[in-house]
Amino acid sequence: MKKRKDPYKKTMYACFVGYITQAVINNFAPLLFLTFQSSYSIPLTQITVLVTFNFGIQLLVDLLSTKFVDRIGYRPCILAAHVFAAAGLIGLAFLPDLLPDPFAGLLLSVGLYAAGSGLIEVLISPIMEACPTENKEKAMSLLHSFYCWGQVGVVLLSTLFFALFGIENWKILSLIWAIIPLANLVVFAKAPIGSLIEEGARGMTLRELFSTKLFWALMLIMVSAGASEQSISQWASTFAEKGLGVSKAVGDLAGPMAFAFLMGVARAFYGKYGDRINLDRFMTLSGVLCVVSYLCISLIPSPIVGLVGCAVCGLSVGIMWPGGFSKAAACLRNGGTALFALLALGGDLGCTSGPTLVGIVSGAFGDNLKTGILAAAVFPVLLLLGIWLCSRRRQAAKAE
Repeated sequence: MKKRKDPYKKTMYACFVGYITQAVINNFAPLLFLTFQSSYSIPLTQITVLVTFNFGIQLLVDLLSTKFVDRIGYRPCILAAHVFAAAGLIGLAFLPDLLPDPFAGLLLSVGLYAAGSGLIEVLISPIMEACPTENKEKAMSLLHSFYCWGQVGVVLLSTLFFALFGIENWKILSLIWAIIPLANLVVFAKAPIGSLIEEGARGMTLRELFSTKLFWALMLIMVSAGASEQSISQWASTFAEKGLGVSKAVGDLAGPMAFAFLMGVARAFYGKYGDRINLDRFMTLSGVLCVVSYLCISLIPSPIVGLVGCAVCGLSVGIMWPGGFSKAAACLRNGGTALFALLALGGDLGCTSGPTLVGIVSGAFGDNLKTGILAAAVFPVLLLLGIWLCSRRRQAAKAE
């Protein structure tokens, strides 16, 4: 008898590509920061604004989505997410030259694809969670690993493109990257999408979530996870070029690509063996390793140690974001869309505050990125605090 094909396979594959789309959005522009600086005469402080604005818009979308996603439905929202993502990448190629102020063109393009990225972050995890899979934690970690493989692909293929055709042709590459969200738009239009809440049940309200102490411990984990990841990820290319004095190609490959590859390895590893691993212990060890990597990058003068520190940081942050989602889904089972939206909000708040802190502190110390990264070491420390608080709240809840 022929085995019946699982229709939700298409949904899961579309979710994987959704995170690849988000990886393109968050990691393509940072490869061009120095190019923007020289081509459009934009200072480092304004480059920092691009990072802050990107994640700031994602934050706003996360916040607003708690109100409109359930009313509109998952499918229209995820389709809109891919439209915004494609529009932003296409706009990046044209708007800086069409508008009187190139920075305004960059800002508008970033705003468009950031709106798409915010919706993707809110929707992909609950859509995946609603798929009928056996081990949710493993599936979630595997899903989030595709963000990493997307980041590796963005850096590797972009570096190859720049080497073959010259970095001055980056606008063509931006148009090529826009094909991914446009193609996934078609897949999501036809793929089945399940419901996160069981029939007859209801998700927790915002008031119920806010009054739950465990929720705030989970939010601290998500904020710290986003900041720990993006403080290095967003500045890795610039740090390698300016702080370590290596070429752009070497900087991109040894900085953000090595970071993303090892982050993906950590997530894929947990995706395969997660049912045999204690999540709290794995996240705690990862947090300690993250602190060590930050100190190596910022305090040890050797360029080789700095690049190795960037790569090891990727390995250490791999489990943080999907681990936070998995802990929340297991602890607050009726959290619903509001829970995932607020977790994404917390994560994006970290993604905004981490790189912004690095930029501000670096600027205050004469564009010294090492000093900025040292200041951001506070975030993995806060993550460890969040894991401890979460463990205490769960034990207290069991004892009640």
